[in-house]
Amino acid sequence: MASIEFTECAKRYDEVSVIEHLNLSIRDEEFMVFVGPSGCGKSTALRMIAGLEEVTEGELKIGERVVNDVHPKDRDVAMVFQSYALYPHMTVRDNISFGLRLRKMPAEEIDKLVNDAADILGLQPFLERKPKALSGGQRQRVALGRAIVRKPSVFLFDEPLSNLDAELRVQMRSQIASLQRRLKTTMVYVTHDQIEAMTMGHRIAVLRPLDERKTGNLMQCGTPLELYDHPDNVFVARFIGTPNMNIFPTAISEDGGRLENSAVNVPVPARFAQAAGEYRGRKVFMGVRPEHVTNDAETDWEHTATVSGEVEIIETIGHETILHVRCGDELIIAKQTSHDRVPDYSDQVSLTIKVDEIHIFDKESEKRLAEQA
Repeated sequence: MASIEFTECAKRYDEVSVIEHLNLSIRDEEFMVFVGPSGCGKSTALRMIAGLEEVTEGELKIGERVVNDVHPKDRDVAMVFQSYALYPHMTVRDNISFGLRLRKMPAEEIDKLVNDAADILGLQPFLERKPKALSGGQRQRVALGRAIVRKPSVFLFDEPLSNLDAELRVQMRSQIASLQRRLKTTMVYVTHDQIEAMTMGHRIAVLRPLDERKTGNLMQCGTPLELYDHPDNVFVARFIGTPNMNIFPTAISEDGGRLENSAVNVPVPARFAQAAGEYRGRKVFMGVRPEHVTNDAETDWEHTATVSGEVEIIETIGHETILHVRCGDELIIAKQTSHDRVPDYSDQVSLTIKVDEIHIFDKESEKRLAEQA
């Protein structure tokens, strides 16, 4: 078993707190992604698993064993860093086998492990080359190979693709995800890129830097679609999704039936009707994703509302056009999939909002209001 369990874990450097109240269960053979902005503690949490950082408080388990005081070499984990950390004077074969040779494993066993890893990663043609003769993606695969031959219970990845260009990042994302499915090993992957997180992870743990209350770094953990469709709070709603979710302050009307501010006056979605009844006259945050706001002339949406405003920014991607429209005091991001009648800067446009996809969050706690089943 290679499950990982954080129980009330904290990491502090003297008076500086980096992680507090981290409670998280990572399942055996799961691909878990830690994602969040700089300073949120994601790399620190990964290094705590590896044993490179001590756990200041709480309990950390790998499998059934508490590893707070276990030396890194005895934890049965392998880590791939942002830096490839390859020996420039050694061949690919020697780089991959270096750790095995330090353990004085038999030469035949080393050759088998290296060849198996090279087959998995497509490195057979490059085994006799040195790192300077490889591309960035090939070097990263060598670093992966060095981890694979150890056959650890847990693989740890600390932003391994951040040094690659966009095309290589896409290729390596799919290769690492495929590798996890083939090896069926627990993997924990750290990134600040939510696209990487959404496309690779079985589940995603969204972290943020500690606030003055130090209530904890973990904002939500769930599958990519759980985070996207049902964010627990404003932070997750804003962080997950490209472009970001539109979020702005509104108030629930006195009758509990509408969301109102200078930009919008829209019905409360049916799934929030009961919660809105308890929030009559109170300020809340309204959220709606850009794909649920459109300038397209026709939609098949059942419940809609409209807002009007002036186009400030136009981003033409090809399959769609992203519009930033000033509506009252709010800048609303919308998507137009039709190539007909694409507006120009400063044009007045009418936007259609899909009411059923509106999200509502408490303004003080920033937590999502309760939904009806």
